[in-house]
Amino acid sequence: MIAEVLLRARRLVALAPMLADPRAVPPVGKLRKGMRLVAADVPRGVAALEAELVQLGFLLSGPLRDALSGLEADGLAKVGRRVLHWARNEVGAGAEHIPLFRKFPDSVPQDTQDFYVRRVFSLLTQAAEQPCVLCGERRTVHPVSPCAHLVCRLCWDGADFSACPICHRRIAAGDPFLRPTGPPGSAGTAPRGVLARPVAVLGLCDDPAEAVRELTGSLLERRTPMPPHERAELRTLLESCWPESAAWLPEAIPVKETRAVAMAVAARHGATALLEAHLETATDVLRLLFELMGGDPGLRVAPERLALGRGMRRVVLGCLDRMAVPYLLEDLRRHARLWVRMGEVLHPHEHARRFPVAAMAFAALRGTALDGGTAFGRALLARAARHPEAVRVRDGRLRATTFNGLVEPALAAKRYEEAAGLLAARPGELVRRLSQMLRLSPETLLGPGAVLEDAVQRVAPGVLVSALGLLRAAPGSRRLFLPRGGTARFWTLPDERSPLADEVVLGAEDVLTAELLRRASALPGVRRALLDEALADLVAPTSERAASKALVRLTRGSRQPIPDDARLRFFLHWAEPPGTRVDLDLSVAVFDESWRFAGLCDYTRLRLGSALTHSGDLTSAPMPLGASEFIDVDVRTLRGRYLVPVVFSYNDVPFDELVRGFAGFMRRPEGTLFDPLAVRQRFDLSGPAKILVPLVADLWSRTSVWADLNLSAAGYGHQVARSGHELAALGRALGEAFEERVTMWELACWHAAGRAREVLVRRRDGAVVRYERRPGEPVAGFAARLSARADAPEGRPDGVELAILVRGDVDLPGDAGVYALYPDRSGGRRLEAADLLSGLAP
Repeated sequence: MIAEVLLRARRLVALAPMLADPRAVPPVGKLRKGMRLVAADVPRGVAALEAELVQLGFLLSGPLRDALSGLEADGLAKVGRRVLHWARNEVGAGAEHIPLFRKFPDSVPQDTQDFYVRRVFSLLTQAAEQPCVLCGERRTVHPVSPCAHLVCRLCWDGADFSACPICHRRIAAGDPFLRPTGPPGSAGTAPRGVLARPVAVLGLCDDPAEAVRELTGSLLERRTPMPPHERAELRTLLESCWPESAAWLPEAIPVKETRAVAMAVAARHGATALLEAHLETATDVLRLLFELMGGDPGLRVAPERLALGRGMRRVVLGCLDRMAVPYLLEDLRRHARLWVRMGEVLHPHEHARRFPVAAMAFAALRGTALDGGTAFGRALLARAARHPEAVRVRDGRLRATTFNGLVEPALAAKRYEEAAGLLAARPGELVRRLSQMLRLSPETLLGPGAVLEDAVQRVAPGVLVSALGLLRAAPGSRRLFLPRGGTARFWTLPDERSPLADEVVLGAEDVLTAELLRRASALPGVRRALLDEALADLVAPTSERAASKALVRLTRGSRQPIPDDARLRFFLHWAEPPGTRVDLDLSVAVFDESWRFAGLCDYTRLRLGSALTHSGDLTSAPMPLGASEFIDVDVRTLRGRYLVPVVFSYNDVPFDELVRGFAGFMRRPEGTLFDPLAVRQRFDLSGPAKILVPLVADLWSRTSVWADLNLSAAGYGHQVARSGHELAALGRALGEAFEERVTMWELACWHAAGRAREVLVRRRDGAVVRYERRPGEPVAGFAARLSARADAPEGRPDGVELAILVRGDVDLPGDAGVYALYPDRSGGRRLEAADLLSGLAP
């Protein structure tokens, strides 16, 4: 497992762990003939492995090729199978793609309604002893397995259909209806010399132990919430290396969800002393409980079964008992419903004598009636009397006084200085409320001696960056609200708040930017930095807790160019668990320039003129084959401007119940159904959602905005025709809501201005220009010149120690820090976008 984590996260092949791992690689797909030479001839085997990897978009670095050549034949075969298995799954070629119409797109019916009528007519009127109701031929009607629908072998082409023509459920592989039609679903090759996406280089992991330690430390110290798949990788690294990994834990783990994962590993191994050192709030404890019980430490998905051992219950109650009473009471109320359920597991009142503060806090949460005539009631009332600032007694019940209960009355009474003073004690809360406070009383936050300048010095960089983006939002633009759960319905509305004065926005922006530049200047300096202007299309990450695992890791709101090809192909693949039928549908909605609905392509309309063609609706996906659907887009003939692909769970089964599920898009491959080299993006279907909107494409500007929105819905029969208004609102709001957010270009400029004397910038046309910090020039001035892309002389990308790029196609020294959206080269020390933001921690 460690080897797979290093391969995915760092593109490093760790030979020793792969050779030592006794597990067999699952038989997914088929290896090419050349790979079977490995066991007999090592040099030819290495060449065959590299040839297969090239077809998947990956290359071997020189050191890795040499190391593979030094292996025994059996070892090379084992490593090669593992690397190929990972690479195929990474781009979506690990599954066999067979759509409903195996001769797609040529055999897709022109008239979907006529096709539907023929299916329904056959279903309702066909009898086994009668001639075919469509063509009248005798002895051609037979049932298919396993659905037993009666199918005429003349009217329905068994060489084209891969499922029952009547219900579109998969047919058993040996059913006589199915006839050969060539090698379906084979992964072909892009035209020679044409690559749809950059080829990534796989490097050799010289020291797996050090690489694991470095990766684990990087994940633990990250300042932005991680997506679920990265939390799972961190869990794997900590578990696999325990107890050594206990020493890797930093003194403070910044992100709450990450802290819960680490503490759960420690708790399972009996290192409960670490819990006392790291769990600071009741919400930290709640996240730990969710993690221990198999739930989501982000508190979005509750555990299915609440259970905890006696020893761990005492440890948890001890942690709560040591917390400051005001914060404990407030934290419990913040997640009151969840804590009431957890109270049923913890039984705090049974341990009231040992943990009186925890028992008192739960009594206040539940509103328990306390009888002063009992020992239990007297003890809790006496404990409450010690904290009159946090809890009061009313009608024999304890009532908590919360922080918001102090702030909101002050704001309502227009006591803004008092409210600002309260918020200054919690600087993160102050910055999150920055837009509100600036509208109410800008003078209490800005100016000499005001609270904002001092507060920002203690705030996490993600909060500062988020506040900066919200401040700069254009007046009247649409606001997009995405509920924290990640699967609830979003909503959008025009920003009707009173606009902030320009001088207020600029003043607050100066304070936030100055603090971020101050932190960048405190980082280790570099001689020369290399930046890429195209970073302006990428939104800087502030939270990735709901991000899908994807081939190209984009932050929501980021823009990327659409391939120049005339045709694109969207794809969807899934496999259902035994005993559960899962019917997913790939759909595309088309809108005009005013976001009016202009057409669709889905199972109800397989063709939209010659512009959109659907491969057919499969209504089941049994293992091992699963099911695949495709939609071809002819950009030249499509009438409309905006295109929104959507994945629906038609029968309301959430994505997290799938055995596997992913979607994506590619340049349309010529002569093959699925070409790994043509894949531009591939992302997992995950979580409790039932609707996924991956992106919004603007065909006029040839750009797409990454949405990555998992939405939930109730009921049966989800389809795009019922969601047109909602998708239009989402598409319109998505572009406006992220228009002024902080970009990777700004983040890169802060790093470069604060750390480097000389900065090279690669323009969008490929030209490289050089900026040098002038004598006496302040960091803010240098950063402003970089951000504004002022005129500068040409330069050469030599001696670079920090590179922040879109395409990592530059040869760099091994010790250089490198962020690249498309990491084409193996040189340098790889950085994630979140690492750059985490570097600006206070």
